[in-house]
Amino acid sequence: MRNPFRKIRIFYGETVNELKKASWPSRLELRDSTIVVIIAVALLGAFISVVDFSLYQVVNLLTSWVHPGA
Repeated sequence: MRNPFRKIRIFYGETVNELKKASWPSRLELRDSTIVVIIAVALLGAFISVVDFSLYQVVNLLTSWVHPGA
């Protein structure tokens, strides 16, 4: 009978070796990247909010033309 944990142990060892080869960012690089991501998310969120509000207003305007009493 084969040991079922052998493949898991091999996979774990290979994963650890690959992670050692990776270049990890410094604390300063990590902070700067985090700030860039937060700013990008805020800008994208603001853009989507403005577009959503604008489209909502256009649909309301068109709807009021079709159904003036509504």
